[in-house]
Amino acid sequence: MGKLSIFIFVLFLAGLAVFAIYNQEVTTIKIPFSDVYEIPKFALILLSIVVGALVMLIVFAIRDTKKFIDNWQYQKKQRQEIKVQELYAKALNAILALNEEAARESLEGILAEEPDHIDALLRLGDVYAAREDFQKAATYYQKARVVAPQNLQTLFSLESVLEKQGRWSEALKYIEDILDRDENNLTALYRKRGILEKQGRWDELVLLQKAILKLIQIEKEKKEEQDRLLGYKYEYGRDSLENNQLEKARKAFKTVLRLDKDFIPATLGLAEVMLREGESEEAVNLLEKAYEGTASKIILARLEDLLISLGEPGRLISIYKSSISRTPNDPVMRFFLGKVFYRLEMIDDAFETLSEMETLGISYPETHHLLGNILLRRNQPEKAAKEYVRAIDAKKPINLPYCCSACGFSSDDWSGRCPGCRQWGTFLLNLDGTCAVMASAARV
Repeated sequence: MGKLSIFIFVLFLAGLAVFAIYNQEVTTIKIPFSDVYEIPKFALILLSIVVGALVMLIVFAIRDTKKFIDNWQYQKKQRQEIKVQELYAKALNAILALNEEAARESLEGILAEEPDHIDALLRLGDVYAAREDFQKAATYYQKARVVAPQNLQTLFSLESVLEKQGRWSEALKYIEDILDRDENNLTALYRKRGILEKQGRWDELVLLQKAILKLIQIEKEKKEEQDRLLGYKYEYGRDSLENNQLEKARKAFKTVLRLDKDFIPATLGLAEVMLREGESEEAVNLLEKAYEGTASKIILARLEDLLISLGEPGRLISIYKSSISRTPNDPVMRFFLGKVFYRLEMIDDAFETLSEMETLGISYPETHHLLGNILLRRNQPEKAAKEYVRAIDAKKPINLPYCCSACGFSSDDWSGRCPGCRQWGTFLLNLDGTCAVMASAARV
């Protein structure tokens, strides 16, 4: 105790002594429900001081105890949070390193400390989803949803695990829950679009894609989404055609062509509708006009099959000869003409036309294929061997491979939509190794 404190205490005692000398009277105190007591005034004052000091001591003791407990709990919580943060960082590093077992152990350690840790529940669900243990993944996602019902990430996770199981209708319910909270959520709209595509619900996709287009601000993305809308309208027409709903198919294809007159799959679809309705001449005219506008070899091949089936090969030959006269150095048209002669068993004309391609310095593998077959018919096996011939039925059309101009995907069958990159109207005839070039460019 310092000297100043001692001095003050002595003064206090002196004051009390003086006060006691001048206040020796007795005071009567009656306690309720008890006896009456007589006590000196000074003793009463001292007793009051002691009681007051004791009360204050108790108050300060309670305050300090509470402060100690709060501080202890705060430090405990801090230590817990630091441990949880360290475990979560360790779990994320393990996930990045594709060490799922270490990630699982760290995440379970977090839940042992903090059972309602939302991020740990979600990441642990992701770990089990990656293992294709979808039931356990869904269990953790559901726990996360109980903890945070409004958390959109939880709903996305539940949707994702259901989609991976092929439970598309159930997955859609979660997407709708998200859109109820945020109708302009593009991620949810894209997820919904993917599910509707898998279900082939093209009419709904057209409406959904229009809603997505309204939300796109970047011009490049807007163009891509507009092309996708066009594709969905085409798919709606194709689906209607497959279900023999010809009027719906006709309207859909015409809508597409009104928006993009060079959309080849829609042209072919509309021609097919006309053929089914007995409008053969209209179908031929449509394909001829489309070929004149696009110079598409896909349309030309379809026109070839159609005119031969209608018994009008002369009209087809005239189309080819007219094209050759306009572009005499185009080897593709000579190949097509030679192929038509071959299909019609006009062997000499076929051989002459295909041989003329050599003068242009260009020859396709298919050209040698046809020349080899012609030479076999002429009983010239040695020359046929040099042309690397394979025997084919002369009455069937030559099957030319197709390839995608966007990704290089190759196929023996034509499709309005590339199975590889999922774009529409990108298939080309692979006459001169185009597919190999496209595939190489796509890899780069």
